[in-house]
Amino acid sequence: MTAALIHQRCWHHADREAGVRCPQCRRYYCRECVIEHQGRMVCAACIEAGENPSAAGSGAALWTVFGVCGFLLAWMVFYYLGMALDRIPSDFFE
Repeated sequence: MTAALIHQRCWHHADREAGVRCPQCRRYYCRECVIEHQGRMVCAACIEAGENPSAAGSGAALWTVFGVCGFLLAWMVFYYLGMALDRIPSDFFE
């Protein structure tokens, strides 16, 4: 991976070697073009555009939606399983 970074050039400064790859837009930048944001080196354009997924707690909201959907799916499965078992005639068990 280091060998690939040595051959890359900055997105904004073609005469400079790249030192960092932005994890959001996947472009290579020199040290002057990136900012440390929440422990990661991110380009200024991605921070301005709001592409950082950890910002504004969007992950917590998404997991809450997944949790509610999972609960509803489990409830539907057990509800319809109970309905199907209820429709079996009682003389079947004798």
